[in-house]
Amino acid sequence: MIETHDLSKQFNDFWAVDGVDLSVGSGQILALLGQNGAGKTTTVRMLTALLNPSRGWARVAGYDVVKSGRDVRSSIGVLTEHHGLYMRMTAAEYLEFFGQVYGLDPQARSLRSEHLLEYFGLAEAAYRRIGEYSKGMRQKLALARAMIHNPGVLLLDEPTSAMDPESARLVRDEIARLKSSQRTVVICSHNLSEVEVLADQIAIIYRGRILTQGSLDELKLRVLGAPEYEIRFSVNWDSSRLELPPGVDLLTRTANSLTVRVARPQESNPIMMHRLSTLSAPVMAFQEEARSLEEIYLKVMSDAKGYTNVH
Repeated sequence: MIETHDLSKQFNDFWAVDGVDLSVGSGQILALLGQNGAGKTTTVRMLTALLNPSRGWARVAGYDVVKSGRDVRSSIGVLTEHHGLYMRMTAAEYLEFFGQVYGLDPQARSLRSEHLLEYFGLAEAAYRRIGEYSKGMRQKLALARAMIHNPGVLLLDEPTSAMDPESARLVRDEIARLKSSQRTVVICSHNLSEVEVLADQIAIIYRGRILTQGSLDELKLRVLGAPEYEIRFSVNWDSSRLELPPGVDLLTRTANSLTVRVARPQESNPIMMHRLSTLSAPVMAFQEEARSLEEIYLKVMSDAKGYTNVH
């Protein structure tokens, strides 16, 4: 649904985006992470056919962003950082207007608007002017507008910004539901815990280049190395009796625990569990040490200060 090769954009002598390669399939969510000014917005503007690439190409929903810009724009829904809401309209008028822009017939516009206003908790405020809405209500209305024509591709910039926790959870659930209906979603976000829950693929961009990309598990292994496991015992136990399999390195040992790094958990962990059982070890917990997307992001960005192109 989204494919780019060497996608690049130059402004004067500055490359805002330089050589971005992406591939996002139907029913996948890609999270694009990076600092302000890293190139996320410029990338999205090229994917929406609002900016032509200086080099490379992109296809969205099967359409070339340069040759078929109108088809691209009719196939996508976009939530931008600045929503462009018409403050003197009511929410109902606003969605009716954009339903017409996207060519929906009157019945489809009405049904779709009613559904979205109800879903996002805006039905009771449907006939109030948007200028009277709170920041969170405006965010929800902008997302409803992006979805009014039931697009196959959604490009969302900070989709839960300014929302209360309940509303943010509702939007996350909706994004997950859209994925299950085979829609493709690209999210630009600084909310790393949100990305951890939603994204199938994660790309970290810095100074216009993709530093690394892959699934969360792939990035954990590539950036942070082999996973670490803690084995805790219910009482003090001499863990030196446990012979560690090849590929398992001891990191720490205490009277009632040990921590190991495991190169191939699928192979080594069952062997360790069997040996612990044979030794009648009083195992209380055998668990992987948590490693977050925040750790990955900070490590990648720290390494990028002396930038090396890592894929």
